[in-house]
Amino acid sequence: MLPQWVTWFNRVGWVEPAANPTGDRSSAYILPKDEEAARELKKRTLTNLYNQRPAWLDNLHRELDEAVAAAYGWPADLSDDEILARLFELNQERAGVAMSAGAAESVAAG
Repeated sequence: MLPQWVTWFNRVGWVEPAANPTGDRSSAYILPKDEEAARELKKRTLTNLYNQRPAWLDNLHRELDEAVAAAYGWPADLSDDEILARLFELNQERAGVAMSAGAAESVAAG
């Protein structure tokens, strides 16, 4: 079964396999089946997808947010403001370490 995002962009029944005009066989090449399909496919943009925000897209974003939080060792239920505050703090810590390392190199070279 194809992932939902694939079928959102390339609706089954609206597209058909075609020969790649460049001759490249390394990836699939598809074309709209007819003019009506071509008109409908033109509406299938990332902007429209995010404006519609289907449940499967929300679920994927939630899973990604949870994975990123886990990678940082943070709880998954932080607010956007809490996440920004923690990221800012991390940035300041790392900038301080980089500045200290740069100062030490400067003294050693001096």
